[in-house]
Amino acid sequence: MHQQKRQPELVEGNLPVFVFPTELIFYADDQSTHKQVLTLYNPYEFALKFKVLCTTPNKYVVVDAAGAVKPQCCVDIVIRHRDVRSCHYGVIDKFRLQVSEQSQRKALGRKEVIATLLPSAKEQQKEEEEKRIKEHLTESVFFEQSCQPGNSSLGYVRTCPQPQTTKATQQQTNFKKEKKHLQFHILNKLENRAVSSGPSLLTVFLGVVCIAALMLPTLGDMESLVPLYLHLSVNQKLVAAYILGLITMAILRT
Repeated sequence: MHQQKRQPELVEGNLPVFVFPTELIFYADDQSTHKQVLTLYNPYEFALKFKVLCTTPNKYVVVDAAGAVKPQCCVDIVIRHRDVRSCHYGVIDKFRLQVSEQSQRKALGRKEVIATLLPSAKEQQKEEEEKRIKEHLTESVFFEQSCQPGNSSLGYVRTCPQPQTTKATQQQTNFKKEKKHLQFHILNKLENRAVSSGPSLLTVFLGVVCIAALMLPTLGDMESLVPLYLHLSVNQKLVAAYILGLITMAILRT
């Protein structure tokens, strides 16, 4: 059977963009949080080029603010906060990641990421921050982010699992819904259970389970010696990878 052509589906602005995390929180009293990493995923069969825009580019340094992502790969974008002052506490900035095909200029999709500077992790009040975020989810003016060259024009490229090409639109919609539930439910649950001395046994156990799930073969891999009932689908592995990222974030915040 002939593979369905993808070009008619590439409507300007409608291509789902997968970025993790969807919120960056910098703490003034913790220098290790002054550098954050955004991971841009490309689960498609064609290469994408990206550009990072920001509402306040003078406050941040973005390594590889523009580049390309190979098919079924992902790229890490390093963002540093360079203006850590008390006058910026609680101010919500936004980053916008625009993606397009390498042969075209029009933006096929975009994703916005919120960035906030807080004085201390211990003083963070979740209810006030969620209310503040909702009030600032309005249209903002974006400026082009200056590019600081990194080690490679492609950033830190990793290989992603091979996605299923059939029913792609439905899979992306389901994955976006899963991300919303996972981010507000699992991450908050893990943070509430975490203690100052280190991660809980449940957090470590979930992390080990997710790592094991990612190491299992994917459905359709006929050369694997692992029993067929242990083969996982691409969606299951994406969910495991996403949960592992949430667990890592929760551990770093403790």
